[in-house]
Amino acid sequence: MIKAILFDWNGVVIDDEQIQCEIFREVMGPHGVELTDEAYYARMGMNDWAFVSSVFEEAGKSISKAEVNSIVEAKTANWLERLHKSVPLFDGVENFIRKCAEEFTLGIVSMANRTEIDEALERTGLGPCFSVILSAEDIETYKPDPACYREGFRQIDLARISADALPMVHADCLVIEDSAPGVQAGKAAGLPVLGVTSSVSAEVLRAAGADAVASRLDDWMPETLRRVFV
Repeated sequence: MIKAILFDWNGVVIDDEQIQCEIFREVMGPHGVELTDEAYYARMGMNDWAFVSSVFEEAGKSISKAEVNSIVEAKTANWLERLHKSVPLFDGVENFIRKCAEEFTLGIVSMANRTEIDEALERTGLGPCFSVILSAEDIETYKPDPACYREGFRQIDLARISADALPMVHADCLVIEDSAPGVQAGKAAGLPVLGVTSSVSAEVLRAAGADAVASRLDDWMPETLRRVFV
């Protein structure tokens, strides 16, 4: 029975995959690198540093660690500026999170920068809903490597135990993901996965191993999750 949920961030809670793509395109353009939508979505699950390095490598251009950091910093600054105008949450996701927080322990496992996650949580007031947050700064690898979800499970289990709950088994902790690498990471960590078709098709998510697929999270209330993920 589901007792905890680990959310991916971009493409699950916040509707900004295309925004991220556009910003990366802007900040990488002056370096002579043209980023296509296809190139961006092919790298879902990477952290920003790995993403930039991979795009430059594919373009046949060398780039120093300092230059990668500069591009990532410029991208984050641009993203935060846009966030100050509006937080692009998916329709219904705030209601879904708040209802789930009443019955489950919630966490975030994302390859996004912690600054971006914290700013959005503060501006939406959703921060108190989450007991655990793992970001790109916390994990050396990136999805589809399962290390992030293994650590996410460990931390959210400890959070529950510190609140006087009994330890969980892996089947008790649901992952919600929007990408194939994210689904693969969750499954490789031994966790059930709900895929959301905000970024890729249901077929891609199922092929990656998703146990169930949703088009909208607000169609899935706590009781629905309990019935599907027994």
